[in-house]
This record gives sequence, structure tokens and C-alpha cells, in this order.
Amino acid sequence: MGYFFIEDGIIIQFLNGWYYLYTHRKPGKYHVEQMKALAVKGKGLKTYINQYVRNNYEDKFNNLPPSLAA
Repeated sequence: MGYFFIEDGIIIQFLNGWYYLYTHRKPGKYHVEQMKALAVKGKGLKTYINQYVRNNYEDKFNNLPPSLAA
């Protein structure tokens, strides 16, 4: 699992290769900031997603956006 921070969200790459965008709009600022903190900590992010946000993501894509791929 990999991640990228953006100004108002986080993009997480899961082991299946898909990227999921979580933003302050969806699932909300509280959850995004919790996810960012867990990502930095290196523990508990997957569990948090499974327990609290599940499919409540802003977008899903199979390639990293070009602006982040550089």
C-alpha cells in the first residue's frame, strides 16, 4: 500500500494496483486527516479505511495522475 498527500486529501494505492482518492469533500476532512496521520505513523491505515470509510471515496483510477507521477 502506497500513498500520496495532496492539499485537501490523500491518494492511496492498494495492493490490487488501483488508486483511491479521499478528499475533504468525501469522506470528509476528519477522516482524511486521520488517514494522513496513520499513513505517517506507518500503522493502522488499512484497518481505519476498512472500519470507517470503506467505499466512501471521491474517485478511483488505475493509473497515478500525471501530475503526481513525475
